[in-house]
Parts: sequence; structure tokens; C-alpha cells
Amino acid sequence: MALQEEFELQGNWLFRYRSILPVSILCVGTIIYIHTIHTPGELFINIAPYWKYYENACLFVSLTGLFIRIITVGYTPVRTSGRNTRTQVADSLNRTGIYSIVRHPLYLGNFLMWLGVSLLTCNLGFIFISILAYWLYYERIMYAEEQFLRAKFGVAYINWAERTPAILPDFRSFVNSPLSFSWKKVLKKEKNGFFALCLIFMIFDCIKVYLEETSQYNYLLIISGITGGIIYCILKYLKKRTCLLNERGR
Repeated sequence: MALQEEFELQGNWLFRYRSILPVSILCVGTIIYIHTIHTPGELFINIAPYWKYYENACLFVSLTGLFIRIITVGYTPVRTSGRNTRTQVADSLNRTGIYSIVRHPLYLGNFLMWLGVSLLTCNLGFIFISILAYWLYYERIMYAEEQFLRAKFGVAYINWAERTPAILPDFRSFVNSPLSFSWKKVLKKEKNGFFALCLIFMIFDCIKVYLEETSQYNYLLIISGITGGIIYCILKYLKKRTCLLNERGR
């Protein structure tokens, strides 16, 4: 099999199971985090006096990624950007809004969300490996997606791809989206990511407090975790039991 077809085949398979990498990073990262607390390295020792500020900085990195996802999802029509896993879906080609400055904004957002979690470990080796793993994993997925879009939209896709970078935004080429921002779509689609971030950061803070046998909680993370859980349950109920989050064409 030629490399082009092999990359596309691998990318389509990874697309279906793309949630595996974040879960793997989280599991390994938790073990590394516990090890770092038990046997702190130089980086952890230097950061320890400012740990709450460091945690908040990591949270800011992750929330920046979530913000990118929110901006992306909020301005896209139905059956384009989303969390579908079975097959590639694109009824139209997104070329405006955030898609006018970067071709894969959702994966840029995902990267920052999980970079924030990786940074919590204070282990440079793990941080580097997680970045490398993310790149190798999603490179194939992005390739498969672009092959799908090229086949479906032809010249329109090629012209857009030639002027739009894949992952590092070029703000000079920004074009406003013709669509209005849809909070309903964001609340429906991104509630899982929001709650997961709040919960992960709260759990990591609780692990540190438990292992160090102190009571120095980062109450910002504790409150965020509890609030995130409440918001998630409300939105989950609204999505399943009502039509409040439904919006035609979005």
C-alpha cells in the first residue's frame, strides 16, 4: 500500500478512536503526578512555593483551548465541525470565522486543553512525550480529514488550504463568519469538555493535598469542579428532556 493511502487509512481509524489519546495521557499523567509529589524534581521544588499560581496558569492554558473550541463550534452550521466519531462529515466547507485563520481549530483547542493538564505533572519528559504523541496521533487524523475534504470540495478546498495554515493561526487573513454565534450549540456540544477540565483540575489538586497531608486546597479549582458538575447535570437534563438547546440549522 502506498504511503498516501496508508496515512489516510490510519487517519480514519484514529479518527474513530481519537478519544483514546486524551484518556491515555490522563492515566499516565496521574501516575507521573503522584510520583512527582513523592519524589519531587528540581522543577517541582522551584515551583512549589507558587503552586496555586502554577495550577491556575495551567488551567488558563486549558481554558484557552476550550475557548478556541467554543468559538469554532459556535459559528459553524450543522453537520460540519463536531464530535462525530464513526465517519467524516462535512455538508459544507467552513472557510470563514476561525476557519479563515487556521484549518484545524478544534485540534488546536484540544492540544491546548491537554497541554494544560500535562503541565500539571511538572515533569519535562512527560510534557515533551505527550506533545510528541499528540502531534503524531493527530497528524494522521488531519491528513485523513483533508483528503476527505479535498475529494468532496475539490478546487474550493485546495484554494482555501493554500492560504490557510494547518495549526498555527494567521490572524491577518481573518474573515467574519456570516452566521451568528450559537450559545445553544456550544452548551450542547461542549459541556463534556468543560466539565472534564473542571473535574480533572479539582482531582489533581485533591491528590496533592491528600499526599502531602495538608489542607491547602486551591479553592478556585474546588469551586470550579463543583460548579462544573452542577452545570453539566443541568445541561445534560435540558438536552435529554427538553428542546431548549435545539436550534434549526445548527
